[in-house]
Amino acid sequence: MGYKLTIGTRSSKLALWQANFVKSELEQLIPDLEISLKEIKTKGDHITDVALSKIGGKGLFTKEIEDALLANEIDFAIHSLKDLPTKLPQGLKIGAVLKREKPHDVLIVNHVIARRLEESTKQSQKCELGGEIASSLSFLAMTSGSRIGTSSLRRISQLKALRDDLEYLDLRGNLDTRIRKLEEGQFDAIVLAYAGVKRLGFENKIAENFSPKNILPAVGQGAMAIEIRENDTAIEKIIAKLNHEESYLASIAERAFLEALQGGCQVPIGAYSEIGRDKITLHGIIVSLDGKKFVRDEISANLVKSECLNLGRELGERLLKSGGKEILKQIMSV
Repeated sequence: MGYKLTIGTRSSKLALWQANFVKSELEQLIPDLEISLKEIKTKGDHITDVALSKIGGKGLFTKEIEDALLANEIDFAIHSLKDLPTKLPQGLKIGAVLKREKPHDVLIVNHVIARRLEESTKQSQKCELGGEIASSLSFLAMTSGSRIGTSSLRRISQLKALRDDLEYLDLRGNLDTRIRKLEEGQFDAIVLAYAGVKRLGFENKIAENFSPKNILPAVGQGAMAIEIRENDTAIEKIIAKLNHEESYLASIAERAFLEALQGGCQVPIGAYSEIGRDKITLHGIIVSLDGKKFVRDEISANLVKSECLNLGRELGERLLKSGGKEILKQIMSV
């Protein structure tokens, strides 16, 4: 076809990894494509010394990229799906959702804490299987008062429900910056999304993988979305080749759930989709900021677009009626 296309992306290492991954996939599928990247700074990238929950507004990491898309400066945009507001600007839509990475969160501890926990393990714990040393590098093994870094109210609220004796500190910056701050000793441990950790090659630093049923992920966490202009049929046809149907349908359910709650990515709301045998089960939670109050539920449906949309809405309405409305009202008043 001889198309020359431009991808809009943020300039962080993770964002560039994602954009280059899409570029590579498309070039393999359509060798005639010539694709370049346009790096765009967003409001969230410029403000790095303030907690995300205090900046306010939606689209912190997407608006400037969407403006470029609407102005025809780029042909499509790559986002972490969890950063995309449920209401997109008029004239734009999600053209594809790539196959989702595992959506759970992980714990990474700094090297000093890791050595201390390992020594404690050697002295007190042995695993029955082959006499191997059992790992105690877990969240529950952290000493009282340990400093835990994360930028997410969703994570903090759910972690506080498990351990309210730890100190939770705001952690901003790109993924490699966050890990550097950890190793410098600013934190004893940090909590991150597994997907980014894996994509940038930091899997060997993971001390614990949180179960997505215990610490529910952010809506869309682990998935990459391609945003395009509506009625741009040429681009839509190209992008559709990368769409992963199960991930796309899960995104519909989770985003409908979030929209029903009128929440953004910095509200303590979590969701987790399980898919199997043409069925989807959506788990949802709303948590108070101190972790002491929460409502959660789950609901299942057939894995088709219309039912996924209704599934998310129904789960959201259920949680609001069972106490979630009061929790969200309290959070918004803070």
